[in-house]
Amino acid sequence: MNAMQQATTMSPLALTTANYVTDFWNDSCAVDELTYAIANGGVGATTNPSIVLNVLKKELPAWRPTLQMLIKDNPTWGEEQIAWKMIEEMGLKGAELLMPIFEREKGVKGRLSMQTNPAYYRNAEALVEQACHFHSLAPNIQVKIPVTEAGIAAFEEATYRGVTINATVCFTVPQAIAVAEAVERGLKRRAAEGKDCNIFPACTIMVGRLDDWTKVVAQRDGIALTPGYADWAGVAAMKKAYGIYKQRGYRTRLLAAAYRSHLHWSEFIGGDIILTIPYDWQVVFNKSKVEVKERMQNPVDPKIIAELYELVPDFRRAYDEDGMTLQEFEGFGATARTLRVFCEHYHELQGIVRDVMIPNPDKKK
Repeated sequence: MNAMQQATTMSPLALTTANYVTDFWNDSCAVDELTYAIANGGVGATTNPSIVLNVLKKELPAWRPTLQMLIKDNPTWGEEQIAWKMIEEMGLKGAELLMPIFEREKGVKGRLSMQTNPAYYRNAEALVEQACHFHSLAPNIQVKIPVTEAGIAAFEEATYRGVTINATVCFTVPQAIAVAEAVERGLKRRAAEGKDCNIFPACTIMVGRLDDWTKVVAQRDGIALTPGYADWAGVAAMKKAYGIYKQRGYRTRLLAAAYRSHLHWSEFIGGDIILTIPYDWQVVFNKSKVEVKERMQNPVDPKIIAELYELVPDFRRAYDEDGMTLQEFEGFGATARTLRVFCEHYHELQGIVRDVMIPNPDKKK
């Protein structure tokens, strides 16, 4: 098959990964969705409490026997222990699917990101301990830690201990820089002791959630933004962070998540970054007529940035390199909203486990 024929048969996402250094992951550990992603050029996957909850809701009949076996084999375990074991089982299934890619790419790709307990966002020691545990489960596990003040300390220590991290609950340029600096400190400590530094960390920017927060602030504060401008907030933050990362030579790789439109794919094509795309958006993109071409180097329209910067104070905090201190990260609106959602979904996940452990006698069988 010549290049012309290949270009007409490959999906847009497959063309993205084939023609550029841009990679994409499946934003779920669901087996069918991950299988589709891999077939279209995907080289990784991720989980979080919301993702695991959604997978269980969709695939509970398939996972119920596993849950029942875990409950039977561990008679003294509470629902929280069962829930975490279930999260691990689901993650390891995804890691198994990705192992051939991991082996082929010598560890650079083919990883499954497993998220630490969202309730630990203030406890660096607990985050590191759980990160090391996840790291021990399989060679291609990458560990997600939230970008809070405690999370920054955890990134350095976990990296020092050889864990491949993926920063999450991150929306802004100052957060992304703090992650990269923490990883560099951890790698420097490893190098000083002659330890292997062949680690491939990532830092997520949840671009769509920055868009969401910009719109919430505008509505809350009665700010009249030009229609469509708020849809560029996350893209602007990602492109600025990307330029800083490249200029400073950080060894952490940026990752775009929380998709809301094709901009969160098309505007990042050509960048040496990872795109974590939900299955439904993958299908939409693969059916689209959006041209697959390099756009990462194209700046966001200065008029859009100027308006957002002038009218939305939280966009300034997100866009400026020194827009927030470490201590302000978890109080940022997008951070607080996301932490709340993750914690709520984590408790809802435990509720599903509870329903299997203690069936509701009021419901008809």
